[in-house]
Amino acid sequence: MNRTIFFDSPFLLGFEHTRNLVERAAKAAGETYPPYNVEDRGEGLIRITLAVAGFSPTQLEVTVEDNQLVISGKRDSDKIGGEPKDQPETPERAFLHRGIAARSFLRSFVLADGMEVSGAVLEHGLLHIDVSRIPPAKLVKRIPITTAG
Repeated sequence: MNRTIFFDSPFLLGFEHTRNLVERAAKAAGETYPPYNVEDRGEGLIRITLAVAGFSPTQLEVTVEDNQLVISGKRDSDKIGGEPKDQPETPERAFLHRGIAARSFLRSFVLADGMEVSGAVLEHGLLHIDVSRIPPAKLVKRIPITTAG
């Protein structure tokens, strides 16, 4: 599938940053696991909630780098079937239906300039990440008036 690249025009110079943001947003839109909600809480506050049932706080990581919020969940590689390797092996469990995903994930969100992650809370299998918009400081610049002549 060919996509039109809008920012490769010779008339749009210096928009590489914008093109990178669009590419990152398009990549993030293709991710489907884990499911999430984005809630507008008013007054510039946003809450992102991810369904991360079965993950402990030590298996989750929230980072922000270059205006990109990245949430990752890593399953412990030293465990088999939820039990440490040094425990006696238990017979494989037989599931009649397995609907709870048990895989690692990486979910990312592109943040606008002026957005800041203010906290993350894991509660009842849901990871809540609060993001706030910091209003830009009002900058008043006094311009001196000179006389000619």
